[in-house]
Amino acid sequence: MSRIHEALKKAEQERATPQAGATHLDFAAAPLQDEAAYLEDISKPPRLQEMGVPGAPPFAVPGSADAMLARCPLLPWKPDPASMLFLNGNEGARGTEEYRTLRSRLYHLREKMPLKKLLVTSALPKEGKSFTCINLAQVLARQHGRRVLLIDGDLRGPRLHLMLGTIAGPGLCDYLQAKNDEFSIMQRGPLENVFLIPSGGSIEDPAELVGNGKLKLLLQRVEPLFDWIIIDSPPAVPVSDASMLAKECDGVLLVVRSNSTPADMAQRARLEFPQESLVGVVLNGRSADDAPYQRYYYETYQKGKQTQGE
Repeated sequence: MSRIHEALKKAEQERATPQAGATHLDFAAAPLQDEAAYLEDISKPPRLQEMGVPGAPPFAVPGSADAMLARCPLLPWKPDPASMLFLNGNEGARGTEEYRTLRSRLYHLREKMPLKKLLVTSALPKEGKSFTCINLAQVLARQHGRRVLLIDGDLRGPRLHLMLGTIAGPGLCDYLQAKNDEFSIMQRGPLENVFLIPSGGSIEDPAELVGNGKLKLLLQRVEPLFDWIIIDSPPAVPVSDASMLAKECDGVLLVVRSNSTPADMAQRARLEFPQESLVGVVLNGRSADDAPYQRYYYETYQKGKQTQGE
């Protein structure tokens, strides 16, 4: 019994003697407020700002969406007020309510089908597709916590960087040519939760570049970071780019201009896409006399159904 007693006594002495290199914390010997302060401190995510990431949110866990997007260049955009319905704070500005309706209907469709990557196109140039992209992105991002990525896929006549008042590159062209990664081409600006991949440098054959398979990889890599991805494409009738871009998207939104787009051109544009991929039409440019309280009209398409006149 004496040996057992000695062994127990020795073990008790060893526990009471701090060992070299010990790192454990003895809360029993510390004041209660110190323990609470310690637990509060270790529960906070690390500050990316303290880690040297400029423009990072106050708290973001490394590897999270916030941390990854903090790697994107932060640029001083100067958006064009004429293109931004939601920029001047006038909630009742002409067209704003129609974009809210468009947002609601897109979310309604989302309940029935996968819908995150949306291609916006038109039959012909100058029908308002870029204008629609910009303002749809704004209204989607106004919902708390919703992130929107704008991609300028119109490599023939890019407009998004002009509307946002920023530089055109590096951008999509540079990524598709394996010159840049996805974060170096993705811009942040003063519009909260709106990100932009501009067109990038000019090229001779956009269709070949769009079809090289790298766009699919880009979308796979950035899709988990965003609630919506909106791609501005070239007009559908003159070139094949729009139909190629649409293959990587969940749905297509077709913009037509009131009293401008020929009916046969609108029909041709419609036939460039499968019935199930065309989720709606935006009628742009209605005059105040024709519609004093509306400028944009949105019509949803359902699988297996055709609207009158198709």
